[in-house]
Amino acid sequence: MHFSAPDWAPMNPRRVIQEPTPIAGVRFADGRVYLALEDGREIGAPLKQFPRLAGATDAQRAHWRRIGRGLGVHWPDVDEDLHVAHLLGLSD
Repeated sequence: MHFSAPDWAPMNPRRVIQEPTPIAGVRFADGRVYLALEDGREIGAPLKQFPRLAGATDAQRAHWRRIGRGLGVHWPDVDEDLHVAHLLGLSD
């Protein structure tokens, strides 16, 4: 049997840009911030990379909303934004 390239080629690692996956939730644990995606994946980063979130209270961290078609999160109390592409290293 012969397979063409699209049949066996690995998944595009930049798929998130071509087929965005919205954020379903946010959590904080063990000095990290995690974004739960609607497709079941969860991505995270050290909280120290985001000083405003690191210094925020639990109440301030709990007050967030989705932005950018659901591909980002904004915390109005501390004026901080996070985007899926940024956490995956796909943006400047």
